[in-house]
Amino acid sequence: MLAKRIIPCLDVKEGMTVKGTRFVNFREAGDPVELGEYYSRQGADELVYLDITASHEGRHTFTDLVKRIAARIDIPFTVGGGIHSLADVDRLLNAGADKVSLNSSALKNPQIIEEVAKNFGSQICVIAIDANFEDGKWICYLNGGRIPTRRTLFEWAAEAADRGAGEILFTSIAHDGTHGGYACDTLRELHRRLPIPIIASGGAGTMEHFKEVFSVGEADAALAAGVFHFGEITVPELKQYLSGEGIPIRI
Repeated sequence: MLAKRIIPCLDVKEGMTVKGTRFVNFREAGDPVELGEYYSRQGADELVYLDITASHEGRHTFTDLVKRIAARIDIPFTVGGGIHSLADVDRLLNAGADKVSLNSSALKNPQIIEEVAKNFGSQICVIAIDANFEDGKWICYLNGGRIPTRRTLFEWAAEAADRGAGEILFTSIAHDGTHGGYACDTLRELHRRLPIPIIASGGAGTMEHFKEVFSVGEADAALAAGVFHFGEITVPELKQYLSGEGIPIRI
């Protein structure tokens, strides 16, 4: 069995790492480069950096910051936010990113998934899906959880996989920042429907939540932010706990 991955997520706004609850009420968590270096030393498997207002504000993702991150860490990292074209992807990969995360741009133009996969490889293409459970359906949202669409989670995730996405990063908006646990039933269904890895996001509050998302939710990786940024859980103690609980993990 492949080892499960622990992925700290750094939401960046105006050059600082921030953390919100249900995509609002942000508070600062520190310098994104220094935090990334800290998590790299601690043994995180990967990092995700999201420019959380890039799509909403209509600007490109932070190339200079990506260069500084790449110079300081030695683990893979994904960059997302405001990526609209192959030129954007090329620019970020050349700056040092290992993968790119597409969300709003892919919903608006699904063909970009095929273009990215064809030109750079499926392995670098992460499709992030922010969804909220409403009236019996998981509704996908644009622009950092601001704008609902007519797309639903399972059909959009399946299309993204068919078009060449390498991974799906699913965030439950209702769970985000609540520390109440991941949307495990939905994650398990995604895992069983799709042939590509599923990254869980939204709801981490305890080490038991990570165990649950791997064992019950069958996620391939677990992403979290606040519990790491504010020192509630450290990556080494989490990995030791998961290993002791029989979860395959890189120590």
